[in-house]
Amino acid sequence: MLYLTPFITIYFCSLAAVLGACMGSFLNCTAWRAVHGESVLKGRSHCDKCGHVLGAKDLVPVFSYLVLKGKCRYCGEKMSQGFLWSEIVSAVVFVSLLLRYDISLQTLEFLLLASVLLASAFADLEEYIIPDRFIVAGIVFRVIFIFLSGDVLHEALRSLIGGASVAAALLAVSLLLEKILKRDAMGGGDIKLIFLTGLYFGWQRNLFCLILACFAGILFGLVSMSRKEGEDAKLIPWGPSIAFAAWMTALFGQNVLEWYMSLF
Repeated sequence: MLYLTPFITIYFCSLAAVLGACMGSFLNCTAWRAVHGESVLKGRSHCDKCGHVLGAKDLVPVFSYLVLKGKCRYCGEKMSQGFLWSEIVSAVVFVSLLLRYDISLQTLEFLLLASVLLASAFADLEEYIIPDRFIVAGIVFRVIFIFLSGDVLHEALRSLIGGASVAAALLAVSLLLEKILKRDAMGGGDIKLIFLTGLYFGWQRNLFCLILACFAGILFGLVSMSRKEGEDAKLIPWGPSIAFAAWMTALFGQNVLEWYMSLF
């Protein structure tokens, strides 16, 4: 349906971009509140520097940040660029998933997964924490789509194997590395995220997701360490790498697996 005419394609992609930008703003706010102990459901958006409640004109995704030149309208303090990038990245993710899966339940499912992963990534970047409530939300979404699939037993089994097998292997490697290095190798939240992605992808694509996340995490860690000093340089948030890997897996994972299997 998405590709019936150029107008329909542009129209729905524009809607996806706007929705993605709005969701990015909401998810970033949700993540910030979750890790700072504020209620996610109560209270209005406010400046994290002066605490002033933000008006509607301050909350227009992307444009408000650009018009205000990245500063709070009320106190003049500079806002984090994370607000802008969260909206842009979310918009790109939403549009790309729509283009990949057309207008379908699969698209909706992956948009919900992307929302959970983005919120987890934002929280991990903020405070090196991935709140359990995000993982639970992702599991609930997957359970709903399992019942909508029409083949509940098969989908449930595929999901459990996909999540548990790869997450268990990662846990074993993490525990081994902790004994060798004498420090934490990977947080529990990261392992839970890999379990969550496995519920959606199955074990084969989830293994691809994990491998890609490791490469992305190493690159992200090198960049992060070059910009930080002291103990902070040793802390690497793996949430963003897992979210990026899951995005790539949703877009290209099946094609990569089919190409790999064709070699044998």
